[in-house]
Amino acid sequence: MSDVTKTVQKWHASFKKGTDFDSWGQLVEAIDEYQILARQLQKEVQSSNLHDFTEEQKKTLGKFATCLEMRSAALQCTQSQEEFKLEDLKKLEPIIKNILTYNKDFPFDVQPVPLRKILAPGEEENLDVEEELDAGTGAGSTPSFPSRVPGTLLPRLPSEPGMTLLTLAIEKIGLKEAGQCIDPYITVSVKDLNGIDLNPVQETPVATRKEDTYIHFSVEVEIQKHLEKLPKGAAIFFEFKHYKPKKRFTSTKCFAFMEMDEIKPGPIVIELYKKPTDFKRKKLNLLTKKPLYLHLNQTLHKD
Repeated sequence: MSDVTKTVQKWHASFKKGTDFDSWGQLVEAIDEYQILARQLQKEVQSSNLHDFTEEQKKTLGKFATCLEMRSAALQCTQSQEEFKLEDLKKLEPIIKNILTYNKDFPFDVQPVPLRKILAPGEEENLDVEEELDAGTGAGSTPSFPSRVPGTLLPRLPSEPGMTLLTLAIEKIGLKEAGQCIDPYITVSVKDLNGIDLNPVQETPVATRKEDTYIHFSVEVEIQKHLEKLPKGAAIFFEFKHYKPKKRFTSTKCFAFMEMDEIKPGPIVIELYKKPTDFKRKKLNLLTKKPLYLHLNQTLHKD
C-alpha cells in the first residue's frame, strides 16, 4: 500500500471518528477531531508536492477543510442555527474516502480557508543554526516568524450596565525549545466544569517573534461573555499549538488555564501543563519544573 493511500485512509478514519462523536453528542471530541483533520488537509493543500495530489484534488481537499471548520464553528456557538449540519457533512464522506479518484463537482458552494505558511523540515533546522550563530557572534538578534496568520480573534462585546468584560493580553510563553516551534499560536476557549464550550473558540495569529526561551505574541483576546454570566467553576483555557512537518499536522504542545478567582486587573503568570488538554481539570501534570510560564495581562471593563 502506498504512503498516499495510507494517508487517505487515515483521513477517512479521522472523519468517521469525528462524525461518530458528533452523532453521539460528544461535541468537544467532535470539534477536536474536525479541527485536527481540517489542519491536516490544509497542510496538504499548501504543500508544493504534486506527486501525491493534483491541483484539482487539492482544491477539493481545501473545500473539504472549509466544511469541517463550518461544522466545528456551528457546534461551538450555542446561538448558531447550525447552518452546516451533520447530515450535510456526512454527504462528503465519499469524497474523502475516494479523493484519489473523485472527479465530480463539490456538492457545496464553499471556498478553501486561508492557508498557514509552513516551514519545511530543513528550514526549521536552518533557524536553529542561525540562532546559534547569533549567540556565538553576540549579535543578539531576535528572528521573527516568517508567516502571519490573521487568527480568529473576535471584537469586544457591547458593554452592559453593571456587567464586566475581560480583555486578556497574551504577552509571551516560556518554553525551553522555543526556537524549534514552527507557526506557533494559541487557542483560547472558555469551558464549564464538564469541558463544554461557553464561548466561541478563538485563535491568535502566529506569534510575532521568538527570543531565547520565549515566544512572543503581544496580542489581545476579548472574552466573549460578561464575567457575571459565566457559571461557577468555569475556566479560560490556553492551548499552545505548533506545526510538526514530519507528521504533517498541527499539534498541541501544552496548555494552561485560569479559573474565575484568578481574574483581576494586571499581570499574571500561569503554569503550563502537559498535553492532552484536560478541560475537566482532573489529571494535571506540569510541563516542566523550570520557571517557564504563560505571561498574561488582564484588563477589566465595567460600565
